[in-house]
Amino acid sequence: MSNVSYYTAEGLKKLKEELDHLKSVMRPKASADIAEARDKGDLSENAEYDAAKEAQGMLEMRIAKLEEVYSNARLIDESHLDLSKVLVLSNVKIKNQTNGMELKYTLVAESEADLKTGKISVTSPIGKGLLGKSVGEIAEITVPNGTLKFEVLEISRD
Repeated sequence: MSNVSYYTAEGLKKLKEELDHLKSVMRPKASADIAEARDKGDLSENAEYDAAKEAQGMLEMRIAKLEEVYSNARLIDESHLDLSKVLVLSNVKIKNQTNGMELKYTLVAESEADLKTGKISVTSPIGKGLLGKSVGEIAEITVPNGTLKFEVLEISRD
């Protein structure tokens, strides 16, 4: 089963750069670390060798995971986004119905989420709750503390 993820051009570029770095820099380094540990003698009691092999295994797992994510990644054409409802890459201005606080978020793929810059994942509770909503609609979102109600005030692409 494939898990298609949608990315901005910037997010897809970062994913590719990380994958390339792991393959071209980290993989040869892991091999060199194993060779160096192997040269230190008896492998049955060589903790450095065991650690290097384990690190290589973890690296290969990370590479395999990133290759899978990259192969299922799709670039979003922002020029064709529908602004009548909240979608991936929508900039959304919402108002908390309880305290009147207004918030602005950009809905992005999980791997691009960064709350400090206002980017929330479409798989987060708030992201899921906002998807498909139009301006003026109320999104009722269940979070660990209860249910929050947000009114969608504005949807934009910029």
